[in-house]
Amino acid sequence: MDWVLAGLGLIILLLAGDALVKGAVNLALRLGIPALIVSLTVVAFGTSAPELLISISAVLDHAPGIALGNVVGSNTANILLVLGVPAMIKALHTAECDTRHSYLMMIAASVLFIAACFTGPITWIHGVVLLAGLAAMLMDQARRARAHRREEACDMAEDDELEGLDPELPGWRIGMLLVLGLVGLPLGADLLVESGVNIARRFGVTETVIGLTLIAAGTSLPELATTVMAALRNKADVALGNVIGSNLFNLLGIIGVASLFGHIPVDPAFLQLDLWVMLAASLALAPFVFLKWNLNRGFGALLCAAYLAYLTVLLM
Repeated sequence: MDWVLAGLGLIILLLAGDALVKGAVNLALRLGIPALIVSLTVVAFGTSAPELLISISAVLDHAPGIALGNVVGSNTANILLVLGVPAMIKALHTAECDTRHSYLMMIAASVLFIAACFTGPITWIHGVVLLAGLAAMLMDQARRARAHRREEACDMAEDDELEGLDPELPGWRIGMLLVLGLVGLPLGADLLVESGVNIARRFGVTETVIGLTLIAAGTSLPELATTVMAALRNKADVALGNVIGSNLFNLLGIIGVASLFGHIPVDPAFLQLDLWVMLAASLALAPFVFLKWNLNRGFGALLCAAYLAYLTVLLM
């Protein structure tokens, strides 16, 4: 029954997160908020809403291992699985992308997050530092976006490129999407966390392992779907940018907010293995970012194999 509830909670989370993004994007643009600001804030936060609600719910339910495991596991899965699977389907021409600035920000955020873990438990003080880093990142991205838009003399974030935008969507449907999202997210998070804790106890594994595997992989499904579609459309920049952006929000925003609801103890296993696997996976992208390598099927297979090996070690 717990597996059924976990699956149900995950489905509710994914559907509610999608509804919230669509409703928020359309409402923001109807209110006259610029598309650029919407793309940098509403969409980015909305797509991270499932992970955020899970982490907050886990902290409130005294299961902090799930909160931390969800973030670390999601970041690892985002690189090894979310980039590996699409690359096996169709090579990603990452040599054409310039993501160096965002990539360096992701590495800096990873180092800051690891430092917070080593000085843990993670408290509201760590959370304020992480959220300050997120605010600095958003301001920097907005500044660069405006500069690029002026140079190109065109809109960088055109309305039709925004996820979930439907100019013909009636007002009552926007309201319904927002309500469904706001109600569904906490409901799905509670179901997934509670059933995840029960599954962990039944199989004798820690809540941390459940967070790193079942919950992390599940909440990475939206990113996987987006990246697969980007690969099929030959948009490697979207695929790579999706992963880097998601990882930045996971590290700085999700744990930053969750720590405001309670202390997050750091399992010693994180300090010995999981944080370093996450960092190694992040550094593995360096040749594709700086040396202009293409992420072909061979590299995709290596990334997927590395993820399966990591899961094997966790579940042994």
